[in-house]
Amino acid sequence: MPIIECALLSEGSSDKVLIPILQWLLRVYAPNNPSSVEWVDLLRCRRKPATMVEKITAALDLYRCHLLFIHRDSDGKDPGMRYGEIKDAIASLPHKTRSLPYICVVPICMTEAWLLTDEAAIRSAAGNPNGTVSLALPPLQRIETIPDPKEQLCDLLRKASGMRGRRLKRFNNGLGVQRVAGYMNDFRKLRALSAFQRLELDLKAMLQHLGFCAGRPIK
Repeated sequence: MPIIECALLSEGSSDKVLIPILQWLLRVYAPNNPSSVEWVDLLRCRRKPATMVEKITAALDLYRCHLLFIHRDSDGKDPGMRYGEIKDAIASLPHKTRSLPYICVVPICMTEAWLLTDEAAIRSAAGNPNGTVSLALPPLQRIETIPDPKEQLCDLLRKASGMRGRRLKRFNNGLGVQRVAGYMNDFRKLRALSAFQRLELDLKAMLQHLGFCAGRPIK
């Protein structure tokens, strides 16, 4: 049974939080195939790549994969622009690599917005799973319009921690954010978001194209 080897080329290391989400989708649509998603660490390059073409080329040099996930935040702008930028970069690759199977991952605002959907995961990531303080997560339909979802998630983590004073000042926001996705076991809520809908449809179609057994979506 072949393993679906994937790599994630993202804007930064904080976007590793996408990996559990992508792994969940792979299990949904290719349940009969084990899969892996490895984050592309561009610091391994002798010379830091600057352009999108250089980054994609470096990713392919460093990692063996059947499928490359390419992440760009839309930052509140038309996501079509990001899809276009990625498509243009692929078209500029050397001819032998233009047929690279790839999937765009383009959250409407920031990746962290997708983590504002699971209160239990936020409490666990904050180290206080049994906390009772009200967190008041934003309504799902507003998540893609929040100006700074990363800051809002950090605020919720600090609040959920139950810490005060010096302990709260020492709270590691970055680590907390990274832990949230790891505590999320089900990402079906994200299907209400347009960016996630496109990711899911694109991935399902690609897996079918590559000949992997596509499973029925979890309802």
